[in-house]
Amino acid sequence: MRHTLTGIIGAAMIILAGCSSKSAVSTDDKTGTTGTGYGQQGAVNGSVVNAEDLGQKSIAGTVIGDIFFDFDSSALSSEAQEQLKQNASWLQSHKLSTVSIEGHCDERGTDEYNIALGERRAEAARSYLETLGVAGNRLSTVSFGEEKPFDPGHNEESWAKNRRDHFITK
Repeated sequence: MRHTLTGIIGAAMIILAGCSSKSAVSTDDKTGTTGTGYGQQGAVNGSVVNAEDLGQKSIAGTVIGDIFFDFDSSALSSEAQEQLKQNASWLQSHKLSTVSIEGHCDERGTDEYNIALGERRAEAARSYLETLGVAGNRLSTVSFGEEKPFDPGHNEESWAKNRRDHFITK
C-alpha cells in the first residue's frame, strides 16, 4: 500500500509539474544579490520579475521559458511561439541581457543526427526571436544533442521533456 501511494503521489507531482510554472533563482557573483527568473515545462504563462524591481540592470544566469518540440522536428508549435513571445518581451525589457539558446534532443537517433537536430531547433528559436525584434547579436546558439537530458528516463514522457530549447541569460 505504501509503495502504491508513493507511486500515485509521484505521478501526480509529475503531471502537475508539467502544468505549472517553475521559478529559477540566480545569484550575481559580483554583487551577491539574488534575482528570480522563470522557467516552464510547456507553454504555461509565467510571471517575470523585472531587473529594475530587483535594483539590477541585468540578471545573468536567469532562465527564461523553455520550448518543446515534437519527435524528429524543429518546427515551432503555437505553444512554442507563445513562449518565445514571452521570452522576447523579457529580452526587450532587459536590454543588457544576452541569451544562449541550447538545443536538446531525446536519446533516439545517432549522436551526429541529434547534434544537427539540436542546432536546427536552436536556430529556429533564434530566427523567431529575431522576427519579434530581438537583435541577433544578443542571441547565441549551441546544440547539446542528447548529451544533457532534462529527464534521464527512457520513455515517451521523458523524451518529450528532453526535446527542447533551453534559454540562459548572460
